[in-house]
Amino acid sequence: MRTRVTELFGIEYPIFAFSHCRDVVAAVSRAGGMGVLGALYFTPEELERELTWIDTHVGGRPYGVDVVMPAAYEGADLGDADELLGRLQGMIPAGHRRFLADLLAEHGVEPSTGSAGRALLGWTDQTARPQVEVALGHPIALLANALGPPPADVVARAHAHGVKVAGLVSTARHARKQVEVGVDIIVAQGTEAGGHTGDVATMVLVPEVVDAVGAGTIVLAAGGIGRGRQMAAGLALGAEGVWTGSIWLTVDEADTPERALPKLLGATSRDTVRSRAWTGKPARFLRTAWTDAWESEQSPGCLPMPMQFMLIADALPRIARSGDGELVTFPVGQIVGSMNRVTPAAQVVFDLIDEYVEAVERLNSITGG
Repeated sequence: MRTRVTELFGIEYPIFAFSHCRDVVAAVSRAGGMGVLGALYFTPEELERELTWIDTHVGGRPYGVDVVMPAAYEGADLGDADELLGRLQGMIPAGHRRFLADLLAEHGVEPSTGSAGRALLGWTDQTARPQVEVALGHPIALLANALGPPPADVVARAHAHGVKVAGLVSTARHARKQVEVGVDIIVAQGTEAGGHTGDVATMVLVPEVVDAVGAGTIVLAAGGIGRGRQMAAGLALGAEGVWTGSIWLTVDEADTPERALPKLLGATSRDTVRSRAWTGKPARFLRTAWTDAWESEQSPGCLPMPMQFMLIADALPRIARSGDGELVTFPVGQIVGSMNRVTPAAQVVFDLIDEYVEAVERLNSITGG
């Protein structure tokens, strides 16, 4: 299968697989797509270990790294990472802390015994830059930024290392801004997607973005893509490939939390909601008691990024291992309704391609091609 993006990276299939799990990244790349490791939740030292492992297990195939360098967030002007962390912790209102404590107690979540020192991780420019440094020290093929245009100097550094840069967008206006800073690949992500996403559907967004950036920029379709027919639709809309994420949460290699997996497998496409309850910016999650609580009349409201995640960071692992399980949620897109079995990552790649071919052949038969 040949598109501009397969030729650019020397991959067999124009399938990009975003995952926080190194095993998934390596498996997809070995299967002919491109795995992209989400760096957000790793310290620089942890990211170094993850990428070293991928280098050893990817079989010489290309892979990428995704960071989060938001264009706007609370405290962007507060200095280095240590100063930023301290100042922002002091800005979290006591009422929000009480609401969270009461919510956790209501669901039987164990008291905290850890530290909130990891609460920022990669959510800011200051904390993401060390992740970029680590990533560029490895033979990555792609550096992606998930929230807004990456800083121009980061784009230039990536290009100096021979690394292409991708930016995720939810509007045509955002896509044009990405092109202005030198981004090579635009990921047009519709509202169906998991994690941070806008409110325009993929079917509408992709052709708008393709037209906005012109023929010189490669566009990938994202949001609600987990079947070969959806992949064919993305390419029909003008994309050169697809960016996928949610479907890798239920593969054999995934490290999805034990309590979240059955919820994902049993969910329908109507069981997700866009909420600020995790990061402070709209993101799509499984709808659970957690998302409902933060949208309730009793809620003090969600804090701006990165303060909302700083507030809840210590609670998330406690929720995962204790309590009644009703608070367990997970970033996932509307494609979750089709994620009803656990299969190897390579099989997901091959199933995508098989159904894609069937869809194209069907269209050819209709047009007489």
